[in-house]
Amino acid sequence: MRKSDTEYIILKILKDNPKMTQRQISKELGLSLGKTNYVVRALVDKGWVKLSNFKRSDNKLGYIYILTPEGVSEKTTLAQNFLKRKSEEYNKLKIEIEILKNEL
Repeated sequence: MRKSDTEYIILKILKDNPKMTQRQISKELGLSLGKTNYVVRALVDKGWVKLSNFKRSDNKLGYIYILTPEGVSEKTTLAQNFLKRKSEEYNKLKIEIEILKNEL
């Protein structure tokens, strides 16, 4: 998976589920916890995501991830690029499938 795709997917997850833990994100994406932590920290360092503490019901502090206005803008740009790339892959795959069908 491309770095920009990983960033886009994590931004999307955090926008929809701001209380999701890095462990949950890594499990959902099939990434290591270390890679997930690295990407989330990079998003924070870029200023696309900010962290806020909140009190969890089990008396531990947790984090809530909030997309900044810049993060929302970058998510839109990444989504457009992701869609363009996936559409191109889809079109190439359709052609390849038609060629294979004709060979059979």
